[in-house]
Amino acid sequence: MKKIIVALFLISLFSCGKKEIQLPQLNETIVVDVKNHSPIYMFFETNGKDTLIDVNRSNSISSTNWLFNIDKRLPLKLVIPEIQKLQDKKAKSSHLINGSKNYFTYMDSKKKTLAFLPFTNVTYTLKNYNNGISVFFTKRNKIFVNNILVDKKDLESYLNNLNRTYQEIAFGFDKNLSFQDYIIAKNVANDLEIKFITFKEYIY
Repeated sequence: MKKIIVALFLISLFSCGKKEIQLPQLNETIVVDVKNHSPIYMFFETNGKDTLIDVNRSNSISSTNWLFNIDKRLPLKLVIPEIQKLQDKKAKSSHLINGSKNYFTYMDSKKKTLAFLPFTNVTYTLKNYNNGISVFFTKRNKIFVNNILVDKKDLESYLNNLNRTYQEIAFGFDKNLSFQDYIIAKNVANDLEIKFITFKEYIY
């Protein structure tokens, strides 16, 4: 029954208003199921050489958990401003229920099932971070810690061994990252076992 429910959800997702969304992929499931939800769609479109975003939030209900279905080809510079608007709308709603959450949808590439990545507490800022330790993910899949190149496999130990003048650690992402690459980078950041991580993410 569970597989049937997932399959039906995917059919409705990819046939929304005759538009298609290519969901990002990870090789693991973070959250298996979300109850009491409403969908938000962000479609990838082009006009000549320009990439455009088309947002459908007509079915979003503030009292529910929101599922953000975002095309993996969209760049962060288009996606994040729309997410900020929606976060603000939900926060100001008189119908908001304490405990309602926001999730990104993605496909588990191993299980071939739909999965969810929570981001309810994240605050996005469209500028550089310069108040402490910054972990920055570039468009070319490189990671810099305060402008020093660090290999992904060494990132956790590097951060834990820093002589910290500043305790706060923030994550930054290249505004030109595709949403697919962002989800991968965000998952790397979420898996780190380190202290003093801020819930702010910086896009620049």
